[in-house]
Amino acid sequence: MQPDERRGWYVVILCMTAYIFSFIDRQILALLIAPIQADLGITDTQFGLLHGLAFSLFYATMGIPVASLSDRASRPLIIAIGVAFWSAATMACGLARSFLSLFLARICVGAGEAALSPATYSLISNLFPREKLGRAVAVYSLGSFLGSGIAFLAGSAVIAMVSGTDSITFAGVAFRPWQLVFLIVGAPGLLLAAIIFLTVREPLPPAARTGTTDHPSFTAVIAFLARERAIFVPHILGYTFAAMALFSLLGWSPAYLMRVHGLDPATAGLWLGIVSIVAGGGGVLASGWIMDRLGSGGVADSPFRTGIIGALGTMLPAAALPFAPNFGTGMALLAVALFFASFPMPPSTAVMQIVAPAAMRSRVAAIFLCSNSLIGLTLGSLFVGLLNDHVFSGPAAVGSSLGIVVAGASIAAAGLLARGCRPYARTLADRPAHAAA
Repeated sequence: MQPDERRGWYVVILCMTAYIFSFIDRQILALLIAPIQADLGITDTQFGLLHGLAFSLFYATMGIPVASLSDRASRPLIIAIGVAFWSAATMACGLARSFLSLFLARICVGAGEAALSPATYSLISNLFPREKLGRAVAVYSLGSFLGSGIAFLAGSAVIAMVSGTDSITFAGVAFRPWQLVFLIVGAPGLLLAAIIFLTVREPLPPAARTGTTDHPSFTAVIAFLARERAIFVPHILGYTFAAMALFSLLGWSPAYLMRVHGLDPATAGLWLGIVSIVAGGGGVLASGWIMDRLGSGGVADSPFRTGIIGALGTMLPAAALPFAPNFGTGMALLAVALFFASFPMPPSTAVMQIVAPAAMRSRVAAIFLCSNSLIGLTLGSLFVGLLNDHVFSGPAAVGSSLGIVVAGASIAAAGLLARGCRPYARTLADRPAHAAA
C-alpha cells in the first residue's frame, strides 16, 4: 500500500470513528424511550419529534452553510469542531428536565453533526480514485451501523447496571439513569475531536482541489442541480424515501421489541446492537462491493441499481413485520430489513461525488442530507408516532405503524430511483473514467 493510500485509509477510519460516535449520540435516544416518556410525560408523537424534527432541524439547515465553508476551508478543522460541539450537546441532553430542554439539546446535536458528512465526502473524493470510491465510502458509512449497534449495546449495559435505581448523585447533582447515559456516551467525542485536529491535515488547498480560485455561489450550485435535474431529482427524492425507511427502523425498533414482544430495554438493546452491527454493517459493505462490481462489469447506472435492490429488499420484510408471530420471527425480519435498508448509503454518496464538480461537492451533499433529514428522518419518525397515537391502538400498534411507513417509503424509493438510471448512465458515458477528484 502506497503512503498516499495509507493516509487515505487513516482518514477514512478516523472519520468512520467520528460517524460511529455521531450515531451513538443520535441513536441512544431510541433505546431510552420508556424512561424518558415516564419521567417527562411525553407522547409517542412528541418522541417522534425528538427523534426526528429536533435533530434534523439544524442538521439540515446548518449543513448547507457548513458545506459551503468545506469547499473553501480546512475540512479536518470543520470536522473536529463539529465533533466537539455535538458531543457537548449530547452531554447537555443528560441535563434536560423537560420536553423543551431535551428538544433544544437535540437541536444542538444535529447542528454539530451537520459538519461531518459533507466535509468527509468531499475529503474522501480527493483521497481515492473513482474505482475505489465505493469501498472507501462504504467503510465510512459502516460507522452509522456500528454506531447504532454500539448505542444499543452500551445503552443496554448501562441500563442493566443502573436498573432498580431511581437516581444517581454525581458532583452533588441527582441524575436519572437515562440522563447519566447521555453524559457517558457524549464525553468520548471530545477526545476524538482533539485527535482529528492534531493528526489530520487538509490534503489540498481550495484552488488545487477545485482546479480554480473561483468559488461558485450557492445560486450556481442550484443552477447546476437544475441542469442535471434528470439525475438529481430521482437521486435526492429516491434516497430520501430510502432514508425514511432506514431512520424509521432505527428509531422505532426498540419500541417494537419492547411493546410487541415484551423485551425489557436492556435485552432489546443487546439484540438490536448485534443486529445493527452485523446486518446493517454487512449491508453497507455489501452495497459498496455490489456497486463497484456492477460498475467494473459495465453497468453504468450501478449506484441507482444498487439503491433499487436495497429498497425492494427492505419492503418485503417490513411489510411482514406486523404479522410476526413471535420474537424470533420479528427479530429475523428486522435483521433482513436493516441489511437492505443500509444499501443506499454508498451509492447515494458516489453519485454526488462523481457527477458534481469538485467545487460544489460539499454543498450538493449538504442539500442531499437536508432532504434526507427534513423529509426522511423527520416525517418517518413522526408518521410512526402519529399512527401509534391516532390510528392503531394497543401494544402491537407500533408494529403496524412501522410496517406501513417502512414498506411504503421503500416502494416510493424504488420507483423514484428507477427514473434516474438512464440519465445517470448517459452522463457517465460522456465522462472519462478518471479519478473522482
